[in-house]
Amino acid sequence: MLDKFLDLNKHVGRRNQLVKKLKSKGITSDIVLYAISKIPRHLFMDKALEEYAYNDSAYPIDEEQTISQPFTVAFQTQLLKLEKNEKVLEIGTGSGYQTAILSLISNKVYTIERHHKLFKKSKKTLSSLGYRVKKNIFGDGYDGFLSEAPYNAILVTAGSPIIPKKLLNQLSIGGRIVIPVGEKKQIMTRLIRTDENKFERESFGEFRFVPLLKNKK
Repeated sequence: MLDKFLDLNKHVGRRNQLVKKLKSKGITSDIVLYAISKIPRHLFMDKALEEYAYNDSAYPIDEEQTISQPFTVAFQTQLLKLEKNEKVLEIGTGSGYQTAILSLISNKVYTIERHHKLFKKSKKTLSSLGYRVKKNIFGDGYDGFLSEAPYNAILVTAGSPIIPKKLLNQLSIGGRIVIPVGEKKQIMTRLIRTDENKFERESFGEFRFVPLLKNKK
């Protein structure tokens, strides 16, 4: 228990410095900045990379995936405009860091991961650190998770050349999806469902993500 407490409280100063940096880069949401200040990013990374954990950079994790740059995590989360009682689906659990951020904002987090090694590892990490999610799902995020739809928000943590219709169909009216759209480079995109068949689309600049993959049938 003491070791866990010490790990959770390491690098507090560096987390606070990261928050200042994110503020300077345009992150204004108090709840997002609070979550960044509280989540021990170093515990979602390889131990060998711990000294770099609070740099504003992406780093490799298992299965040739990455833990996203903190600015990207904060920016996507801010765009969601998530509230405490809203249901959110995260596509691509990865290390679980973004999931932990969401769990400090919403009490109805669902997250799906297609790589079994990452699914098991992130589920164990989140549980051991006390971050509660409604459901950790092993499956194809491209298809969403229909049995718990509709969602108030969907966050996609990988780049897609298109916005999958199955994800749009799982949004509630007024629901938001934030997704990087493109192939080699992506445009951060937010769609808000304004009616059964209508969506308001906004673009927020260029990013680079690992690709959103679809399992072969």
